[in-house]
Amino acid sequence: MTSAPIINVEGLGVGFGDRLILNDLSFSIKRGDVVGVIGPSGCGKSVSMRALLGLVPIRAGSVQILGEDLGQVGQNALLRIRQKTGVLFQQGALFSSLTVQENVELPMREHFHLDPKIISQTARAKIEMAGLPRHAGDLFPSELSGGMIKRAALARALALDPQLLFLDEPTAGLDPIGAAAFDKLILELRAAFDLTVFMITHDLDSLGAICSDLVILSKGKLMCQGNLDEVRKFDDPWIREYFGGPRARRIGEK
Repeated sequence: MTSAPIINVEGLGVGFGDRLILNDLSFSIKRGDVVGVIGPSGCGKSVSMRALLGLVPIRAGSVQILGEDLGQVGQNALLRIRQKTGVLFQQGALFSSLTVQENVELPMREHFHLDPKIISQTARAKIEMAGLPRHAGDLFPSELSGGMIKRAALARALALDPQLLFLDEPTAGLDPIGAAAFDKLILELRAAFDLTVFMITHDLDSLGAICSDLVILSKGKLMCQGNLDEVRKFDDPWIREYFGGPRARRIGEK
């Protein structure tokens, strides 16, 4: 028996004012997959992630997360769904006035009534889990390198032990070694905690190294979905250029 998808989007429409960003978008994601979401700039990748998180109003269609229809649940149920998700936003989005430790503690303090010592111990464990040295918890975001900011943001995303992990350009700005190490960490975390990962990225290496499935968007709709080999065979000029252009060829030659 095939289990129900952990994310199921049908006919999704999202817009702002007179501008329609997502138009009849449909796709599904299986539990345990690492899904890379790509497409031309302005095609609706980040808006689709915000729609899945219940952060933008839906004009048409439906979004089901963890078996719940976001359009049918109340605020309390929506809060419970969000507690089962972790999000790494572009640029990390850490609070500059808080230390790394305090940033990671914040979701637990907002959602759970726990002993402060337990929150502190759990935050330290998440920081180490994200591959940061123990002393990094005492640093402020301004004192971190780009790679450390990504890992600190990942530690915060893991704070509530999520089932779903949303990553928005997680390796952008990292050098190739740092990006490869981050990819390896995501795979290790997925295996250890049975995570499902929704990852917006332009990183060709990440797509090939860790993604089990790709969702390609174009003009607010699904262009195609499948594994890397299936997607590369899809007859579209953008896909041919993306996977067959000079940069992609250079990567393939290495």
